[in-house]
Amino acid sequence: MTRLLIIQPDASDPVGPLGDWLTDAGAELDVRLPPGDDLPADLDGYQGVVCLGGGMGAEDDAKHPWLAEVRRLLAKAAAKNLPTLGICLGSQLLAVATGGHVEAGPDGPEVGPHLVAKKDAAWTDPLFAELPLMQDVLQFHSDAITRLPPGAELLASSPRYPHQAYRLGRCVYGVQFHIETTPEVVESWAADCPDEAEFARPGSLEHDALVTVHADIAETWRPFAQRFVRLAAGELAPAADSQRSLPLA
Repeated sequence: MTRLLIIQPDASDPVGPLGDWLTDAGAELDVRLPPGDDLPADLDGYQGVVCLGGGMGAEDDAKHPWLAEVRRLLAKAAAKNLPTLGICLGSQLLAVATGGHVEAGPDGPEVGPHLVAKKDAAWTDPLFAELPLMQDVLQFHSDAITRLPPGAELLASSPRYPHQAYRLGRCVYGVQFHIETTPEVVESWAADCPDEAEFARPGSLEHDALVTVHADIAETWRPFAQRFVRLAAGELAPAADSQRSLPLA
């Protein structure tokens, strides 16, 4: 059994359908919801890590001091080249933990169903290569990654915020968007965050529209989740070493 650590920073963003896709692919999930659940001291015994989203900022340690421990674990996963997937806040935590920068999105919140587009590096990536050129995703964020970590490969982008998906090393990934939600979860976020919800396209947060987009998300991202489990299990080769090098002095 491929054992995955699932870090859930916020009760409002459970692992949802993504959890079903992972377990259906053969993974065993160890879900930790801090601060009620202690985080493991290290990553021994885990074949992969998934860090979900949340309403707090990636460096909001004053209100959520346990975020420092999440960043420490993500930095350790990156250093070990342990298959890792950060989603929305998880992506931002991973970026900060590895030398990137996150701040309030200069163009305002990005909310609702959207499309992101593959970049050149995605076509040879073990998780992203089989995705379509344009992928359905669910956005709900006010902060944004404004600088990727050093050496990161950009895998997907969008006009408003370009850093939509990236890879560090051979198998550590961050995605700014959500693939784990349900219509009901998004509706609860919109009810709790009406100011952010106003940035969604008219009608895009209505129930029927959310049902449709979540069906499209499942069609695209269920196979992605299955590939992540294969990657963690050692059945799928990680990305090739980056050919990037520092400029000569």
